[in-house]
Parts: sequence; C-alpha cells; structure tokens
Amino acid sequence: MRRRTLRIDEVLQRIQGEFVEMPGLRLTPDQAQRLWGLERDVCDALLGALVDAKFLAQTRDGAFVRMEGARPTTVTSTLHGQTRAVSELHPPVPAS
Repeated sequence: MRRRTLRIDEVLQRIQGEFVEMPGLRLTPDQAQRLWGLERDVCDALLGALVDAKFLAQTRDGAFVRMEGARPTTVTSTLHGQTRAVSELHPPVPAS
C-alpha cells in the first residue's frame, strides 16, 4: 500500500469534513485512528486540537462527537512537537 503525505491542516480539514458530512458521527480514538489511517499519537493530538477549538467534544466514555452548532474552522497549531505533515495509509475519500 502506498503512503501519501498530507499537511496537518489538510488532515484537520478532512476530519472536520467527516463530522460535518455525517451528523451524529461518534468515534472512539481507536475508530478514528483506523478511519484516517493515522498513528495513535498523531490522531490523539489532532482530536485534542479539535476539542480545544470547540469543534469536537469528548464524551464520558471517551468517544468524540461534533459539538452542537460547531462549524469547520482553521485550527491553530497546538500540536506540541508534531511534524507539519503526516503520512496516511489510505487515500482520501473523494467528496460526492
């Protein structure tokens, strides 16, 4: 399988897009990691950045959901020490 390198802001946009396109989407950290083909620490950092940006909320059982009324936003880099690009195993799903 070929790897594709994406910038962090592209991955953040993709994650937000998934939550916007699928109202009610609820993902555990493991599910999110598999869905986007990300390493665990990178996935955790990206989800945490979206929680900090008030786009996502984390439920008591650890799942991530879109906050009511949240709109996609540009997330400032709060990813301590993370690289500016990430590799993913799966190509992005084309928008319909």
